Amino acid sequence: MSLTLQFWGTRGSIPTPGNATVRYGGNTPCVEVRTSDGSLVILDAGTGIRPLGKSLTERANGARITGDIFLSHAHWDHIQGLPFFSPAFQRGNHFRIWSAASIAEGVAKAVREQMSPTVFPVTFDELEATVEFRPLAGGHTDKGYALDVYQVRHPGGALGYRMRTGNSRRAGLVYISDNELGDAPGYESPVDWRNRLVAFARGANILVHDTMYTEDEYETHRGWGHSHYRDVVELALDADVRRLVLFHHNPDRTDAEIDEQLIACRALVARRGKELEVLAAAEGLTLTT
Repeated sequence: MSLTLQFWGTRGSIPTPGNATVRYGGNTPCVEVRTSDGSLVILDAGTGIRPLGKSLTERANGARITGDIFLSHAHWDHIQGLPFFSPAFQRGNHFRIWSAASIAEGVAKAVREQMSPTVFPVTFDELEATVEFRPLAGGHTDKGYALDVYQVRHPGGALGYRMRTGNSRRAGLVYISDNELGDAPGYESPVDWRNRLVAFARGANILVHDTMYTEDEYETHRGWGHSHYRDVVELALDADVRRLVLFHHNPDRTDAEIDEQLIACRALVARRGKELEVLAAAEGLTLTT
């Protein structure tokens, strides 16, 4: 059994349309995951969920659409696509929006308030589909997959997700959209937090991880909740990950600059003498675990 994922939004913080972001994309985080039996899982609901919604409707050809949306957290770039998710406006469709139990009420409030009359012409209660908010107190098991959660280092809190298929104990996919690997104040992390994170990602076929900054940029953004490329590569190497996907691209990073960072990451892997495939997330990129 396997998981198939497609990237619909790869950018962090704010959408960045334009000539400089065509190849890797300008939509904010959204990843579609399909299990072997066709079950739909959506990771985050940035502006990438808008084109995903159009694609889902076309593929459904009138059939009912059901799925689970797992939010890493409720910062704008991870929920701002929901008001434009067309399947949510279609009667008969059914979606469950999951978030950490500790912030579930706040997440539901944030999602609803971004569709309040002050800022949006259609209220959340006018959605035709059934949309439920569910708290994640721990992991989640569903038909065809199991999902584990990990509290990552990000202001206000955020979750990383580890998906396994069938009875496998090996991670098919580890998704960590916003996470700070560097030394920074303000986090209530255990002393061995990095060892625990390595264990969480251990042996993953695919690790999708926040690479917002270069090392120089990070020095002026400590505590902002994001990582630089070198730290992410080192994490993937320590966790014996098979494929690393650089994600949550800086909104100021051009396609050409992402190319440069990708080359640098691959060079670092080569110097370490290990096997690790490094890719940069691009809208439309499809991978199978």
